[in-house]
Amino acid sequence: MIRATLAVVSLVFATLASAETKVPTSQVEIQLGFAPLVKEAAPAVVNIYAKRVVETRQSPFQGDPFFQNLFRDFGTTRPQVQNSLGSGVILSAEGIVVSNYHVVGMATDIRVVLNDRREFAARVLLGDQQSDLAILQLIDAPKDMPHLTLRDSDTVDVGELVLAIGNPFGVGQTVSSGIVSGLARSGTAAGAGQGYFLQTDAPINPGNSGGALIDINGDLIGINTRILTRSGGSNGIGFAIPTNLVAQFVAQAKAGNDTFQRPWAGASGQPVDADMAESLGMDRPGGIVISSLHEASPLRKAGLAPGDVILAVDGQPVNTGSEMIFRMSVAGLGSEADLTVLQKGRPQVVRVSLAAPPEIPARETITTGRRSAIPEVTLSNINPAVIANSRLPLGAEGVVIEDPGPSGARAGLRPGDILRAVNGEETPDTKSAQRALRNAGSRITLAIERGGQQILMRFRL
Repeated sequence: MIRATLAVVSLVFATLASAETKVPTSQVEIQLGFAPLVKEAAPAVVNIYAKRVVETRQSPFQGDPFFQNLFRDFGTTRPQVQNSLGSGVILSAEGIVVSNYHVVGMATDIRVVLNDRREFAARVLLGDQQSDLAILQLIDAPKDMPHLTLRDSDTVDVGELVLAIGNPFGVGQTVSSGIVSGLARSGTAAGAGQGYFLQTDAPINPGNSGGALIDINGDLIGINTRILTRSGGSNGIGFAIPTNLVAQFVAQAKAGNDTFQRPWAGASGQPVDADMAESLGMDRPGGIVISSLHEASPLRKAGLAPGDVILAVDGQPVNTGSEMIFRMSVAGLGSEADLTVLQKGRPQVVRVSLAAPPEIPARETITTGRRSAIPEVTLSNINPAVIANSRLPLGAEGVVIEDPGPSGARAGLRPGDILRAVNGEETPDTKSAQRALRNAGSRITLAIERGGQQILMRFRL
């Protein structure tokens, strides 16, 4: 009996010893704990401390519900340092790091701290507020940095065990566990991040942003970005940006881009609901029905037309515009994507060339001078690239206000306003708009298009 007991104890200790030296590969090993997995992955997850200098206005009316808006430009400005705390993941031995844009965007000083307490300065190679991703390069780092391997995020299934590693609340590196609870989540994460997400129930707290979401093999499947919660705590739904999009960000950063370029669809549409599916002869809801196409749209050139339904991109189903743009972005600029579409009731596959929105006509950006009726207003000719950047309607033409400047903001102008006329004189391009504003005189009437609404703005200098 004693020998049998000793044999069982030896077997248990042998199992524990082997679990300490390798990643869990079976259900039995997983039940023993995630310690081996964490030891392998944690060195590649870093803490990020960022500083940015912003101009703040000190006004005696601050906090007043009426006068703070009436006198929003009243008072002196002075620089103020803002600090942000987040996490990041090392993706290469050369020190390429991915994090969230809301952690490092517009930062003037970035410090990256490893879990072994080594510290390095870093600079942003590429950032994108819309996707809430940023790629950094460690400065003066050795060429043998610990890093994680990217897994194809399209192979992730609901129910997989995952770990979230980051630096919540600035307390140091922590690990939380959960499962992948949903795929293809779009438009659900609060903040700047928009697009396609993996959903997890692993707790994600403030400071986890930019941290790693890994599978039981230690491979990276997503970058933690947001949590949807009613209480403000971690008892909510977490969202992670899939690694397939991260890979495209890294590729463009290595190619020398400082901003992320997305393939342009030049189309607008809406998800197909049950009523629309019945009218289109579909057996179930799904896909995106095209409502309009820009004349330069690559979808139009491939033979698509309003009323067609886009069902999938490269074999992956899409049900929202965010999902379609995500799939096109993953395919990458300069490549081709196979769109499964429903045309006149018949499904077929159409190949589309993926390219950035064209700069035709030239945007010819200008900023009005001191002699202008409204100085320091930045104007651009509208073209597909401007439509994409400023999120204007597909049919937009003319001149857009990219930055109203201090005077324009006081007059009520906003970025994205389309300037149609000044004192009755039409402004089809930036040169005519600049001339009209210079000759406007002391009484000004501006014809503005904002959100599809026509607005007349009258004021006297």
